[in-house]
Amino acid sequence: MGCDCAGMMTRREMIQRLVTGATGSLLVWTFPALAAEGEDPRDRPLYAYAVDTTRCIGCCACMRACRAENDVPDGCFRTWIERYRVRANGEVLVDVAAGDDHVFEEDPVPDTVKAFFVPKLCNHCEKSVCSQVCPVGATYETPEGVVLVDQKRCIGCGYCVQACPYGTRFIHPTKHYADKCTLCYHRISRGELPACVLACPKGVRIFGDLHDPESRLSTMLKQRRYRVLKPEMGTHPKCYYLDLDFEVV
Repeated sequence: MGCDCAGMMTRREMIQRLVTGATGSLLVWTFPALAAEGEDPRDRPLYAYAVDTTRCIGCCACMRACRAENDVPDGCFRTWIERYRVRANGEVLVDVAAGDDHVFEEDPVPDTVKAFFVPKLCNHCEKSVCSQVCPVGATYETPEGVVLVDQKRCIGCGYCVQACPYGTRFIHPTKHYADKCTLCYHRISRGELPACVLACPKGVRIFGDLHDPESRLSTMLKQRRYRVLKPEMGTHPKCYYLDLDFEVV
């Protein structure tokens, strides 16, 4: 879903930008530092996310908060909410509040037997496909398990956009780098919650540390049924959907 305005770089353009920078010099890059040698990864937090699908009312306050906090361009989304409506004949209708006001239109569906909302965002996968296909190492995982994009290194080739199984990435329409949800890394690094978590009036979004057995997130995952999206992809996503008993796309 990420963006409806993302263009893809041609093969020739990608090769040219891989080989030379803006000044024509050979590109040399270094990868972001990981945990120090000998450091136990469990001493660091492992950030993850849960979505309580039984509580979401489709108000889209999270979408508006994300747009304001992260200056998301029009027509693109770091997070969004899908509305699922199941008819008596088994037909499933899915729509998104994609307008500027992020409000679902009143659109009665005859014979609806089940209706619910599913928030979507980057799954911050343990084995992220996006980082595997990036030809310049612009996508990387922090020691806390957050998948980020080095905007200065990204060449805008769009490989990661195409590879993401969850459709959560887009190419920024004016800055021309890959963009997506960062779990508000600038906020959580200061001990604050992501903007969407703070904005949700129903407590749908739960952010926490999987390495802390006493965290609300860890407790929820012990007490509640949950599933991840597209487990067959083997990406080991760190976004957990609580009590979601319906197969979503």
